[in-house]
Amino acid sequence: MKIAVGLSGGVDSSVAALLLKQAGYDVIAMFMQNWSDTTGTLHGDCEWEEERSVAEMVARKIGIPFHFVDLSSVYRKRVVDYMFAEYEHGRTPNPDVMCNSEIKFEAFLKEALALGADFVATGHYCRKESFTNSEGKEIFRILAGSDPNKDQSYFLCQLTQEQLSRALFPIGHLLKPEVRRIAAEAGLPSAEKKDSQGICFVGKVDLPVFLQQKLAPKEGDVVEIFRDFYKENDFFKYNVPGYEVICDSLLDELSAKYRYKAEEGKIIGKHQGSHFYTIGQRKGLNIGGHVEPIFIIETDVVENLIFVGEGQDHPGLYRKGLLIQREECHWIRADLKMEPGDVRDYLVRIRYRQPLQRARLFMRENGLYIIFDMPQRGITDGQFAAWYDADEMIGSGVIS
Repeated sequence: MKIAVGLSGGVDSSVAALLLKQAGYDVIAMFMQNWSDTTGTLHGDCEWEEERSVAEMVARKIGIPFHFVDLSSVYRKRVVDYMFAEYEHGRTPNPDVMCNSEIKFEAFLKEALALGADFVATGHYCRKESFTNSEGKEIFRILAGSDPNKDQSYFLCQLTQEQLSRALFPIGHLLKPEVRRIAAEAGLPSAEKKDSQGICFVGKVDLPVFLQQKLAPKEGDVVEIFRDFYKENDFFKYNVPGYEVICDSLLDELSAKYRYKAEEGKIIGKHQGSHFYTIGQRKGLNIGGHVEPIFIIETDVVENLIFVGEGQDHPGLYRKGLLIQREECHWIRADLKMEPGDVRDYLVRIRYRQPLQRARLFMRENGLYIIFDMPQRGITDGQFAAWYDADEMIGSGVIS
């Protein structure tokens, strides 16, 4: 069996390659160049030449062939252009999710298969299992990684059964300290290397500067919404723990986000473009005069307005539910796909590393409503909600 490891130069993929080699597999290393433009990147972060150098040293140390593949063109089209388009429309994308579904387990997988590989392995902290159903078909499952602090299953929430059939996650059963120890004992050059941060294959960026490659700055008003506004308008009367008897009209009310107007608050400053900001953001506004930090509670790219509230518990940051358009629902377990009228309880997360939250899912003709037991902070259009049954990820979708 021939396995291509996506060797990034980091410790996780290095140990994945080492474990596969020690297990007796025919292993090859493949390094992807996906980005080289330094516009907006913070100096010293994720420079691909350095990453490639470390990856080559790791491959030599393990004793496996090293291959280089340039996927920068497809990465720009499928990940970066997607980012620009989402921000332009006032949504907040997740490039890491798209990078896995469109690059690592799509474009990169095709390159690996062309080299004769049977599987692609990565350094993700997640697990894969399978079973054979009553019709004799093998069904693949994505399970959370054993390390609760490093579980990366969320980033794989858009993978398909076909992609999973070719995927391996050799370190998913390990804790991060164990991975570091294995790398150090084997003398791997990446043993002490810090984990990469920022956008997948781009690194840490000054987001407004990065986005200004295609999105022009445009000055607009920052409007503060005060807490009294919610009391006067009887908002969030449903933001209480527990489930209610829910009818379809209430589903819309629970999942809808409020569209603020400038006259409902007070103008307290200026910004350089509402498409540069996202819900829940605290930094980057540079507006003082508040006892507590101010957070973005909504953006309006049509009117070019940003709405903010004071304090991390500001009621404008919380919502009881969300809607995923039906065409945006993705079922990793297609055999468990919900049909209109179905209602199920799952555990849900709306961002990486968020603890799983109890929720009830309602499938209707127009889409999937997710109503949480407890109101959730920072539900953001464009991000992915992923739902789990215990530690198995069942499906995901883009929040609308």
